[in-house]
Amino acid sequence: MNQDNISKKQQLIGTVISDKMAKTVVVKVDSRKRHPKYKKAYTVSKRYKAHDENNEFHPGDKVVIESIRPMSKEKKFRVLSKA
Repeated sequence: MNQDNISKKQQLIGTVISDKMAKTVVVKVDSRKRHPKYKKAYTVSKRYKAHDENNEFHPGDKVVIESIRPMSKEKKFRVLSKA
């Protein structure tokens, strides 16, 4: 099988905003968009729940998360490392 056909997992960089759950952190990912008519740039934020097996990441940490199979209803990412 050709290696070029295998899709890579989605990776995002964000900031941990909550670590109150067991083995889970909430990561806020910011992206910049441009308004189609007025061309003004603005920031859009999205929150992802990510799996953190050892509870080693805390609010304020910049982290890299990647997509995985669903672990629960809302948790579909895991923390790879600090960014």
